[in-house]
Amino acid sequence: MTNRRPWLRRASVTAVSAAALVALAAPAEATSASEARTAATAAAADAPATASAAADVDYDTWQRDCQAVMDQALPYLEQRIANTAPGEKQAVVLDIDNTALETDFGFSFPQPANEPVLEVAEYAQEHGVALFFVTARPGIIHAPTAYNLDHAGYESAGLYVRGFFDLFKNVADYKTAQRVAIEAKGYTIIANIGNSPTDLSGGHAEKTFKLPDYGGRLS
Repeated sequence: MTNRRPWLRRASVTAVSAAALVALAAPAEATSASEARTAATAAAADAPATASAAADVDYDTWQRDCQAVMDQALPYLEQRIANTAPGEKQAVVLDIDNTALETDFGFSFPQPANEPVLEVAEYAQEHGVALFFVTARPGIIHAPTAYNLDHAGYESAGLYVRGFFDLFKNVADYKTAQRVAIEAKGYTIIANIGNSPTDLSGGHAEKTFKLPDYGGRLS
């Protein structure tokens, strides 16, 4: 695969967590200056730990490992889409951080797409499959996240972020509930793609594809 952004390749990486995006988005999304300061403080506290955890993950290795998984996902989707039942509405569910987007590899906004995943997603959306994004990101950054996905090349049919009360729920249970909600809209989830066990557990997808998180070193 040819990387469309060769300047991103490096031997070591500088991490940026979703919490750092909260700090960027908070002034526009928060309802008060106090909320913005709280979000920024939380991001600052979280960033060093995230950077330390991801610093020894090599970008090129991560891309090769992601490509290996997507090399399995694409033939499956090609076959599954070709066998669409009459009237069936198909969907693919994707996690965001270090799945759809390159969250922990260099600080930028908008964050770039994870190219191996984007290529598979583009095939799906070009063949009438709806893309839904289910993330543990808080609702305060819904708008910048939606903008980022669009800017990166994803055509989102729905973005699910955690509301206030969702923040107190088990992440795996929260994500499973969102897939149930997508099915309730009449979709068959033919694939679920994520880099964490919490993205994929709980069922409600015909097939799952696990990207590397290297024992939790990537968010």
